[in-house]
Amino acid sequence: MQEHSSPPDLVDQNTRETTTSNLNKFGHHISFREAVHVWLRIAMLSFGGPAGQIAVMHRILVDEKRWVSENRFLHALNYCMVLPGPEAQQLATYIGWLLHGVRGGLVAGGLFILPGFLSILVLSVLYAGFQDATWVQALFFGIKAAVLAIVIQAVIRIGKRALKNAYMYTLASTAFIAIFFFAVPFPIVILTAAFIGLLGRYIDPERFTIIKGHDAPEEADRAIDNMIDSGQANHTKATRNRAFKVLAVWLPLWFAPLIVLLMTLGYDDVFTQIGLFFSKLAVVTFGGAYSVLAYMAQEAVQNYGWLSPGEMLDGLGMAETTPGPLIQVVQFVGFMGAFRDAGLLDPITAGILASLLATWVTFVPCFLWIFLGAPYVETLRGNKAVSAALSAVTAAVVGVMLNLAIWFAVHVAFNEVNTVQTFGIQWLLPTWNTIQISSIVLALGAFIAMLRFKVGMLPVIFVTALLGIIYYLLFGGAPAP
Repeated sequence: MQEHSSPPDLVDQNTRETTTSNLNKFGHHISFREAVHVWLRIAMLSFGGPAGQIAVMHRILVDEKRWVSENRFLHALNYCMVLPGPEAQQLATYIGWLLHGVRGGLVAGGLFILPGFLSILVLSVLYAGFQDATWVQALFFGIKAAVLAIVIQAVIRIGKRALKNAYMYTLASTAFIAIFFFAVPFPIVILTAAFIGLLGRYIDPERFTIIKGHDAPEEADRAIDNMIDSGQANHTKATRNRAFKVLAVWLPLWFAPLIVLLMTLGYDDVFTQIGLFFSKLAVVTFGGAYSVLAYMAQEAVQNYGWLSPGEMLDGLGMAETTPGPLIQVVQFVGFMGAFRDAGLLDPITAGILASLLATWVTFVPCFLWIFLGAPYVETLRGNKAVSAALSAVTAAVVGVMLNLAIWFAVHVAFNEVNTVQTFGIQWLLPTWNTIQISSIVLALGAFIAMLRFKVGMLPVIFVTALLGIIYYLLFGGAPAP
């Protein structure tokens, strides 16, 4: 019996209709449930400060899942880098918003915060009750080594894509020298790079435009890019009404708790002071947590007296060795401040409430910046002047990440590191008798496993964490400073 087949054009049409019918309302195939699982995975792997967290997102979203192209990832990253607040958390919010609108941004950004918040909350309670968090160091001793390998890998990966010519190498090197040796504020580095990029567009437009308006052929078939390029991403359109709605929702969410505290407890109450101080901090934290830690420590210790210098370092250690943004240390600072000045409340209860307050006023502005500004940033993608500026910024960011990688490497390799200045140049001077050979060996092993043998992050982190715990149990941990 002769078989009858459908005409080729009818088959193609049926295939297109089936494919189209499988698209969700955002114009791609990625379900919200799948995205939640991926964002939770990223959140659980987000150790090591912004460089490590950006490396994790880049590897999962760009290389593994192929949800977003390299150019669009860097475009979003550069916007987040010039915002106040933790750039990695804002980048997760941005890409989550691109995928599934406001709900996607809330889940991506919220899950990025949640594991660190819960970890530090538990550790803060234990710390306040027992004044001993050394077991945390044992738990995360090996994780630091794996994170160092992830950070270095990120510098190499992004550097290969961003540093295409001598101009970009010069910008990256200059940014590194400016921050590492001269402590030039991060915003100045980024703004200077953007200005150089704008000038470079007129000097040598082809070589100064590394971030193109459209992606290379190998960058094709990315869910987010296909969605936007096909005109189906209505939620990313910038309109005045949308901007007013964002302001109408997020400004009250930010300021309502502060107004209630001022009216009920007064200006001098510890909760009011915590809310106001960390709200101010959320606006001035340009350059991420590293650029503002010194200011926060000075104010919290010397001005407000919420905790001692040693306790501030312990809190930073908690934030460094738990998942989530490094700026999450604000939660510990708020906890200790209210714990010591609880008033009529139970000290632990007061500390928990202050943790929630400090976290709220720190991260609500982050969502505001993304939901308000991201649609306008998307409309600028492809603009030649903006592309040249962002290409220069991306090159500078490679230098910034190298600075963080070296800073992190020195602190992983040595238990005690001092910063000294000579003739206006700052140096990291480790105390050589506090060298941690075990950390160096673990980091080298993790780096070889990931770069040479392409072992996944999760197995590497698990193995290094286990080896770190065994080392602590057998040898008593790192040498004491």
